[in-house]
Amino acid sequence: MVDSILHSYWFAKQPFSVQPFGSGLINHTWKVLAGEKEYILQRINQAVFPCPENIAYNIGLVGAALKAEHPNYLFVAPTAAIDGSEMIHDQKEGYFRMFPFVAGSYTVDVVANAHQAYEAAIQFGRFTKYLQHVDGHQLKVTIPSFHDLALRYQQFLYAVENGNRQRILQARTIIDQLLSQVAIVEKYSEILAHPGFKIRIMHHDTKISNVLFSKPCNGLCVIDLDTIMPGYFISDVGDMMRTYLSPVSEEEIDLDRISIRDDVYKAIVDGYSKEMADELTVLEKAHFFYAGQFMIYMQAIRFLTDFLNNDIYYGEKYKGHNLMRAKNQAILLQRLTEKETLLKHYGGVAMFQHDPHS
Repeated sequence: MVDSILHSYWFAKQPFSVQPFGSGLINHTWKVLAGEKEYILQRINQAVFPCPENIAYNIGLVGAALKAEHPNYLFVAPTAAIDGSEMIHDQKEGYFRMFPFVAGSYTVDVVANAHQAYEAAIQFGRFTKYLQHVDGHQLKVTIPSFHDLALRYQQFLYAVENGNRQRILQARTIIDQLLSQVAIVEKYSEILAHPGFKIRIMHHDTKISNVLFSKPCNGLCVIDLDTIMPGYFISDVGDMMRTYLSPVSEEEIDLDRISIRDDVYKAIVDGYSKEMADELTVLEKAHFFYAGQFMIYMQAIRFLTDFLNNDIYYGEKYKGHNLMRAKNQAILLQRLTEKETLLKHYGGVAMFQHDPHS
């Protein structure tokens, strides 16, 4: 199957090899070796991205803007096929695109230390800053309502009322716990109505594996731009907090291992402020800590909603998988909130008035 797609490029004329690559859960990814050159081939998951053409449009628009305004920025653009197209469509297999593999680069799956978090935060902040002059409304929406907490909360309420009755009883404690934190949703609604929060071009998937590093551990650029869309800074900052702060992931079943690493939180603040200090409004800076609550809470109710709906979205690897992931995120939110007074010192306006790494 992959071989036939590669023939749409130029690989039919030279020997090549293909092997699975990466740990991503959405798109299928392969590494292609042809002589001394390496490439990354991906098949778009149309169950998640129903209109792959929108992804290609967004990447083209962003790439052109970066080339015009910041020509030295490392933007990993798709490799053109023989016919010049940057996305291949096969009637049976779907949509594919290929990227050059950046020599000497590598990715990491889990944040091991504060320096990695700092470098990643710089890269995501720089990406948004460099695109500040681009009207975000020009971009296509690749996943409708992706980070719309108000909608996710309504879906959660509907599942609580209409989902699997046995599962509702089983999850009653965590349901009540998350319902009691509706203030997080109310604050989000206030954000939508306030001009102090700006619509920008955001990445929307800021896990550490979406940053390219060079040795020893220097950030190069961000990758995996399928979810670039108009949005709020709390999406990118919040997702960094959700996936960087704890030494264990959302899959951890030993909930006692979930904790908040203060130095990693400070690294996110320092790295993001290095690029975005002059871009964020005073109101946005005051909600830096909230970004973590926003994203962790939303993921908790999404996991729980799926559990109540019989795992129709995320699926499950074992019985009660999504319930456990919801509990994991609920504990992470609790651990973060317990440190609110301490951590807000690093996420407040004062922290953006200087660069502690200068």
